Amino acid sequence: MDKIKAWLKTTPYKEYEISIASADASFRKYYRLTDADKTFLLMDSSLEKDSLAPFIDVTSRLLKVGVNAPEILEKNLKDGFLIIKDFGNTHYLNVLDANNFNVLYSKAIDTIITMQNADTKDLPLYDKAFLHFEMDLMKDWYLDKNLNVTLSEAQKSIIESSLDAISDVVLSQPQDVFVHRDYHSRNIMITPENEIGVIDYQDAMSGAITYDLVSLLKDCYIAYEREEVEKLVLEFRDKKGLDTSDAEFLKWFDFMGMQRHIKVLGIFSRLYLRDGKDGYLKDIPLTLKYTIDAASRYEETKELSYLLKEVQ
Repeated sequence: MDKIKAWLKTTPYKEYEISIASADASFRKYYRLTDADKTFLLMDSSLEKDSLAPFIDVTSRLLKVGVNAPEILEKNLKDGFLIIKDFGNTHYLNVLDANNFNVLYSKAIDTIITMQNADTKDLPLYDKAFLHFEMDLMKDWYLDKNLNVTLSEAQKSIIESSLDAISDVVLSQPQDVFVHRDYHSRNIMITPENEIGVIDYQDAMSGAITYDLVSLLKDCYIAYEREEVEKLVLEFRDKKGLDTSDAEFLKWFDFMGMQRHIKVLGIFSRLYLRDGKDGYLKDIPLTLKYTIDAASRYEETKELSYLLKEVQ
């Protein structure tokens, strides 16, 4: 905190009061700077300074296409600090209910479409190798380390063939669009101006057209009826003007969802076991439910659904 206060003295925010705002799943911390009715956020990335350059880069890409990302007002790359626009404390997760679900999600879908206009040049690619690198986290951290499961050769074969089928379908859909990678109810803000504010996008990549749609509609922190989700999935397809059948687009969506949720099972387990963040354990059952439900719908992945039911 001493370094933060010393740096603040060199900025226009030297008279602002500082208070803890939040921390996230990484090692970043956020402080709120307040002066009367004016507030800003100080992002402390001193423990992972390498994340600042991607954050600044992706912020610029999003602002250029009209996405409401937090404007960067001051930089201290040496110590790992930024001062950014403050979107307040209201996340989608705080306000979503049965009455506003469709309106809020339609707006969030419109924002995905706007994000997908962002420049993807030089962003890391969501290729087959990376899709599998992420999915392998499930075996390493969820099955091996969290559940202490010893897989038979037959079970290993089921996982391998299922993951291959998943990545094949993911890569068969339109690619090379901007992917936020974590576009869900905790990373979508409702600003004091009643607009959508998008945060936590520094890990953006270039990948499949349904990725952020899955993050939004198969959110690991809140769930809705399949029928309602399908309507919104097809609303996205229609707004994008994609010439594909309902069944094919829903399959793209479901397989992208399996890829993401298989990864997340590993990540939530790792956050608990490696980083001591046990708050993510409560989010594993919904993530697992999404995975099993989607896998059970398709011949290529039915055996995976049986396996996951058996070992949980």
